[in-house]
Amino acid sequence: MTENIPLTVKGRPFRLLDALDGAGNIADMSGSREDARPLEAAQLTVALWLFVAVIYLPVLIDRHNGEGWLSIGLDASTVFVSMIFATPLFLVFRNTIGLSLPYRALILGGMVVLTAIVQTAFDIMFTGWVANNVERAWYALPRNLSRAYGAAFNYICVFSVNLALFQLSFARRREFSQSRKLVDAQFAAQQAQLAALRFQLNPHFLFNTLNAISSMIVTNRNAEAEKMTEKLSGFLRASLASDPTELIPLEDEFSLIEDYLDIEKVRFEERLMIDIACTDEAAAIWVPSFLLQPLVENAVKYGVGRSCEPVTVKIDGRIVNDQLVITVEDDGRFSGDGGPTVGASVGLNNVRHRLEAVYGKRSSLTARALDRGFLAAIHIPI
Repeated sequence: MTENIPLTVKGRPFRLLDALDGAGNIADMSGSREDARPLEAAQLTVALWLFVAVIYLPVLIDRHNGEGWLSIGLDASTVFVSMIFATPLFLVFRNTIGLSLPYRALILGGMVVLTAIVQTAFDIMFTGWVANNVERAWYALPRNLSRAYGAAFNYICVFSVNLALFQLSFARRREFSQSRKLVDAQFAAQQAQLAALRFQLNPHFLFNTLNAISSMIVTNRNAEAEKMTEKLSGFLRASLASDPTELIPLEDEFSLIEDYLDIEKVRFEERLMIDIACTDEAAAIWVPSFLLQPLVENAVKYGVGRSCEPVTVKIDGRIVNDQLVITVEDDGRFSGDGGPTVGASVGLNNVRHRLEAVYGKRSSLTARALDRGFLAAIHIPI
């Protein structure tokens, strides 16, 4: 199935297939130029060349011994020109992203050498200009090829480090982007899983309710059928309006369960007794929507549906030891016999999967038969 799943991640549209390649793996973003950011490159360049200026300051002081701080400052000022020359180096670095490694290494290596040569030529011309216009003592500074070779080699080394910092920053940003993309993809897949689990609930409930309404009509219980139809309509409207992947306050979840039980109350009449309790502290905790419906549905189906006597379905929510504990219990005579049936197990597994998708291994669902009835308890960390 190759159709994209329309979801939103962090407020923006997200499609799971956008994050995957043809083999179903997370798409490689190594060719993304957006991960090579000019601001980060500029910050790294300034930091590098200021560090170089500090390192070479003793050398400059020795070179201009007796000439004063003006000469030292003028000589040191060339680092700002080096920062400017690093700009085209970054632009070439950024625009070669995505090329094959040998070809890119050749281009960037050539760019480093070219930048070093241009910087060296500028230094020689700047020395001549200062000697002619500012400080005649600069005439004594070497301006021959021997100095040019040494200076060019030094600049090649420093510009190479500058380039390495560009690559380090880019690799770090790319890794972060890929990690974020992976998290978004996993989150989208998780949402899709929650949606699938959530929408497995309605068909079974709808089938049972429509059967009950049909039976009422056949037996001329038209008023009851009309009442049940109205309640079913309201419940389904609320169900369809809710996002199957959203979290809602527990008190809203309990309200939805009350609507569901109201429908079943029309069907079972006095055979269904309802006892719902929730502390104020627990009511404010957010939980996956319609999380409790499979548990309550099991209690009704296997507890109330199989008993001729009145059965009480108790639903309780409270905080215990920094955990939200929600219990669904019934005292149906036959609901606990022989352990959960296949249908009950499907509902229990559904809840377990949803809990794991949202909370991981930190949450749990326990279910056990009682002497009379069945108890399911959800533990969610706060």
